[in-house]
Amino acid sequence: MNPLRLDSFDVFVAIVRCGGFRAAALERGVSSSALSQTMNALEEALGIRLLNRTTRSVFPTEAGQRLLERLAPALGDIRLAIAEVDELRDSPSGTLRINAPAPAVDHFLCPLVFDFMDAYQEVKIEIISDAAVIDIVEQGFDAGVRFGKQLAQDMIALPLGPALRYAIVASPDYIGRWGQPQTPHELVDHDCIRRRFPGGTLVTWQFDEAGEEIEVTPTGRLTVSSAHNELQAALAGRGIAHVLDDYAKPHIQTGRLVELLLDWSPTLPHWFLYYPSRRLPSAAMRAFLDYMRNYDWQART
Repeated sequence: MNPLRLDSFDVFVAIVRCGGFRAAALERGVSSSALSQTMNALEEALGIRLLNRTTRSVFPTEAGQRLLERLAPALGDIRLAIAEVDELRDSPSGTLRINAPAPAVDHFLCPLVFDFMDAYQEVKIEIISDAAVIDIVEQGFDAGVRFGKQLAQDMIALPLGPALRYAIVASPDYIGRWGQPQTPHELVDHDCIRRRFPGGTLVTWQFDEAGEEIEVTPTGRLTVSSAHNELQAALAGRGIAHVLDDYAKPHIQTGRLVELLLDWSPTLPHWFLYYPSRRLPSAAMRAFLDYMRNYDWQART
């Protein structure tokens, strides 16, 4: 048997987790051919095939699956040991990987991370913008960001930023041509800009006035998949948009957008940054959590 390299096993786990060589190569900042060579050497050293490769997908063989089930916890223990050694350094180091929806990245995570990186210059951070609900442990993330109702029970969660509010907005041009609704019920007579989640579900619009809760499924000619595109369409006069007020506020202040149904706009829960309760956070992660707990959001705004 040829000598085995520990990093070869880490490469194997990354390829399976990412679903292929190209995605794993992008994550690790190397070429697909380099990962392929590493896997070939590992399979040759073990004398057994670990991956089934097709033109469209990569998935573990039975031997590969058995090895994977053993490797994942073992590699986790190795990372934990490295993190414990890192405690002896003067300052935290290493890489933090965080998965978060685009709105949370734009308005909360990026400002926090930028300031944190000034304070901890030996820590690297990778932010993946993704609205899908995933298993952050399985996907190799240190933390994720979601609404509270989307969190698994075995996670520790901390509020990220202040409470949220959605704004219903339209351009003065649209209002001049079509008028403006006075109640949420009147939205059915307007061209609303709809947004669809990655899983295919349309975003519904929530309203509240004096305890009365109303849910509206918007109707309109245009459907998009991101808040940026929804805002862009509203600025172009294509209809009424439903976006977080952090997106709309600068354009409301300049008069390019007008906020509608203000008295019906509910306050929403915070975003939450969450991480596994059963895993000891690394020194870099603990530094990030402490920094976030003491972050002055009002001053940043």
